[in-house]
Amino acid sequence: MNKDRVAGAAKQAKGAVKEAAGKVTGDAKWRIEGQAEKTEGKIQNAVGGLKDKAKEKVEKGQKDVTP
Repeated sequence: MNKDRVAGAAKQAKGAVKEAAGKVTGDAKWRIEGQAEKTEGKIQNAVGGLKDKAKEKVEKGQKDVTP
């Protein structure tokens, strides 16, 4: 698992907590910041997933090549 995926998941969780706190307290700034942080985390997680797939393809391609 790519480090971007781990960091993205953590950012999503942190954003969800911040968004929930904003909803409970009525703080629109926290709610919006939480939503933005969740979105950033989703993007970072997706980038990590693409990196993982690219790495798998490269490794598979190297295994298929015979000297």
